Amino acid sequence: MTERAAAPTTLYCGPYAIERKRIAAFAAALGDPHPAYTDPAAARALGHPDIIAPPTYLAALAADAEDQLLSARPDFTAEGTVHRAQALRHARPAHAGDTLHATVRLTAATTLAGRPLLTLDCEFRDADGAWVATTTSSLLCPATAPRPARRPRDITGSEHP
Repeated sequence: MTERAAAPTTLYCGPYAIERKRIAAFAAALGDPHPAYTDPAAARALGHPDIIAPPTYLAALAADAEDQLLSARPDFTAEGTVHRAQALRHARPAHAGDTLHATVRLTAATTLAGRPLLTLDCEFRDADGAWVATTTSSLLCPATAPRPARRPRDITGSEHP
């Protein structure tokens, strides 16, 4: 009898290099003109060592880490998954020049309307191991049971099956 490996619930991801160019592009995509996202002098005037990433920048990195964890699970498919919610808790902003590592964990798995509802925490730490931020995502996944086959629509108007 062959034992099947358990689906992982924790995965270590990274490194994620935080780069000025990517921060600036992300801020531009958000339409946020805050100078601390693009001007090192403005960021230093606020007490930061370099430009800072918008708070939601780490949500994009968390999505990558979450995808890595979930793709390693045989009971998950991304197709049809709905991202329900995202929460972010920051100890400090991510700065250009940071190298972050993420630990993503499946912290809850329940059901909603017959569909798996997953909660994932993604904790980011810098190269020294200091906590930078944690994101929490709620994902509503497709039903695991196949849907019943639909009867073809009768376009002839006939009442015969």
